Amino acid sequence: MFTYAGHLYFDVGIATITAFVGKRHPSELTEADLEQIAVYMEVEYLRQPLRSFLTVVFPNSGFTQPAFFEQPEKQRAYARNVLRSFHAQMPRTQETCVFTGKPATAVSYDVKGELPPGRAFRQHVPLLTGENPINFFPYGDAGLPVSGEAMIAIQAFPLGCAKAGGRLLAVHSDNEEILLHFAASFLNQNRRLIQLAQESGSTKLQDSHLSRRTLLVDTLLKASRMQKEATEDEQPFSLTAYHLSNSGQGVSLDIYHLPMEIIVFLREMQTDAYRHQWEAIVQRAWERAPTKKRGKQMQNDFQPRINWLYEDIFSLPDNARMFVRTYFLRQALRAANLQQGDPRGDYSLRKEVELVSWKITARFLRSVMNMERERIEEIRKLGDRLAEYVSTENDRKFFQGFLRESRYAYFRSLLLKANLATVRRGNPPLVTLDPYITVFEDGDEVARSDWSFARDLVLIRMIERLHESGWLRRNSDAIPDERVEDMEFDQG
Repeated sequence: MFTYAGHLYFDVGIATITAFVGKRHPSELTEADLEQIAVYMEVEYLRQPLRSFLTVVFPNSGFTQPAFFEQPEKQRAYARNVLRSFHAQMPRTQETCVFTGKPATAVSYDVKGELPPGRAFRQHVPLLTGENPINFFPYGDAGLPVSGEAMIAIQAFPLGCAKAGGRLLAVHSDNEEILLHFAASFLNQNRRLIQLAQESGSTKLQDSHLSRRTLLVDTLLKASRMQKEATEDEQPFSLTAYHLSNSGQGVSLDIYHLPMEIIVFLREMQTDAYRHQWEAIVQRAWERAPTKKRGKQMQNDFQPRINWLYEDIFSLPDNARMFVRTYFLRQALRAANLQQGDPRGDYSLRKEVELVSWKITARFLRSVMNMERERIEEIRKLGDRLAEYVSTENDRKFFQGFLRESRYAYFRSLLLKANLATVRRGNPPLVTLDPYITVFEDGDEVARSDWSFARDLVLIRMIERLHESGWLRRNSDAIPDERVEDMEFDQG
């Protein structure tokens, strides 16, 4: 009966109906299923807390217009028009629904019957214009032709969204399983919050306790598709979230996108090869209880809202270098507000060396940054050779210089001196020309613009190997404990 149409409102709405009746795909829906959710909405949309909350999505509709509250018959008539115009016996117009391609309904989505039959406006479909403006519509003919099937899907749309910051958070994906997962997750959460509000007598639907970007990643990672091993014929997918308000007090729309490269990486991190160490990194990124003036943490009933790693994922790949330094090299972030519970300001390579993982870093470079395999392999080999040199020669000075030097000429000189000393001892050189150029230079003595990032990557491999050999345990004071440069991070 139904299929996804590629439009946010319709797809999320029809996925919500599918989840509500316990089915797996819109093609399984029947008219009886639509009737089942229509009965639920007819009751819940006309009472609190949804009656107040729906002003964010359907302002001035029969569900939210105060003039209707004292006229239950009019409200029921409005609900019947917008929720039950899908019935097969309902008359249709000659116009085609913009969402489904089916004939639009001949029913007016208006209690008074003054609106054109089958035409929807802002009170029916979010972010449209009102009834009077004729611009932005074909031929200056106000309103959109909508079928009864599309109308009930759009009315179900807010049930499949999370409430975040007083607005709707809706998620769309080119993967139907993920689309259904988000709609089902948010539907279950909303039904629980609706029940809690009614039991307590509250007129407000509670916001999600997680920030919107943290909520998106946290919900995504709970999807069964993200947790099972990938098969060869599985196609990668992307995800786009819309944080919107249709309120008369202020229309707004923010869009967050997770491209397939990042989702592939996140999925790989759920596999057995990476999960244990990745989850340890993620766990250290949750916000802490804020501190009072005397430095004591406010622990009573504190629930973390933000996972900073999840938040910073949305800045990728643009902010990949800082992401690697912060989470994989465990460099403290000076911009982080420790008093407000941001743990990144307290990261310490010296204290958290067990979290440094070349395996995770290499997958990140390949999946998210699309770095060439040859360069990744040369970085690994160089890290291995330098780690062996530091451990064998106990060269603390070289290690500290490699870790802290910010000027390329001095950094290059540091490597040349170590190389020369190694050769004088009758050993093969630590670094040869071609691999060095692959990692650090664009040409003869011309540093790559990202040479310091390449140094961080080599350092990650060095530290992992030095930790495994026990050298860092014996020389932990060789690692300085300081913060990296300031960097702007947007809180969700």
